[in-house]
Amino acid sequence: MAEKSKILFIGGTGYIGKFIVEASAKSGHPTFALVRESTLSDPVKGKLVEKFKDLGVTLLHGDLYDHGSLVKAIKQVDVVISTVGHMQLADQVKIIAAIKEAGNVKRFFPSEFGNDVDRVHAVEPAKSAFETKAKIRRAVEAEGIPYTYVSSNYFAGYFLPTLAQPGLTSAPRDKLIILGDGNVAAVFNKEDDIATYTIRAVDDPRTLNKILYVRPPKNTYTFNQLAAVWEKKIGKTLEKIYVPEEKLLKDIQESPIPINVILSINHSVLVKGDHTNFEIEPSFGVEASELYPDVKYTTVDEYLDQFV
Repeated sequence: MAEKSKILFIGGTGYIGKFIVEASAKSGHPTFALVRESTLSDPVKGKLVEKFKDLGVTLLHGDLYDHGSLVKAIKQVDVVISTVGHMQLADQVKIIAAIKEAGNVKRFFPSEFGNDVDRVHAVEPAKSAFETKAKIRRAVEAEGIPYTYVSSNYFAGYFLPTLAQPGLTSAPRDKLIILGDGNVAAVFNKEDDIATYTIRAVDDPRTLNKILYVRPPKNTYTFNQLAAVWEKKIGKTLEKIYVPEEKLLKDIQESPIPINVILSINHSVLVKGDHTNFEIEPSFGVEASELYPDVKYTTVDEYLDQFV
């Protein structure tokens, strides 16, 4: 067995970041997390950082906006994984510059973990966010930095507990609002599984300079199929209200942040089909559950059991 790469996380205390940091540490990769002083005093993130320490993660003090600390941290590792949030996506050019200066990085994973941003048909405001991610891809490629982009599709934890029903805090029991005609397939993955696949890809030559799609067959559903699974579990037929595309586009324009962002992402996925409306070609991508058939991922069917 070759030695496992040393991995640095930037944005490791974020929503998806914390899962990937944990997967990295548990799989035996020497794991490093860049943390700001302010993170340590934050009541929520401070607890996370303590958990990282318990897992054996090495904390490096630094900041995305402090070039020196960034270069110094990057020089200690082989692989950099960015999981920075929405507001910092464009600032990943600072990570690219630091990687370039450090000169030792074998692979960079920019903050993606959603739709494949080169293959979307999105309206604003999601359109701008996707374009920012695409610009970061182009910057990575222009600098000749080896990369893997992870297209993990929907986070199950965001979507499945309420079946994406606006205003609900638990799974629906009487009616379902369905965007579009409900016949467009989307992909729903548990966050821990996304993390596992991401870490498996780190030292895999098959994922080098490729998009890693997390698109397992048992997690690919149309909304109508999802509704049928849920109805069977609760033994009840729900009233279904279909929202035509024109109405949805109007709702996006009239909704405040962050509802408009969520609706525009859902429009891209559930109406335009941006998770599943293209084939994964070997020239640009690979599919995680095919590459790693030994990973026992949580299926949508299993995931929904906890809400019955």
